[in-house]
Amino acid sequence: MRRVKAIVTGRVQGVSYRAATCAEARRLGLVGWVKNRADGGVELEAEGPADQIAALLAWCEQGPPAARVDRVAVDDLAPGGTERGFSVTY
Repeated sequence: MRRVKAIVTGRVQGVSYRAATCAEARRLGLVGWVKNRADGGVELEAEGPADQIAALLAWCEQGPPAARVDRVAVDDLAPGGTERGFSVTY
């Protein structure tokens, strides 16, 4: 299992980035959350099999059609194993 924290910058607010990320993470069977940041970026934590995490991070590089991703900064975290789903938080 792998858990990551990612900060996504660019035009990622107001373009359904959070909702699309949530849908993609659920499709991949991951748990965690995604939220907007005050600085205009999007932050997420995701946990699951390493190959599924890699797939989500690759997706995050593009995002939904209206997004323009400049950067995805990723840090590895210790897996928690307590979450049961993936959600948009506020």
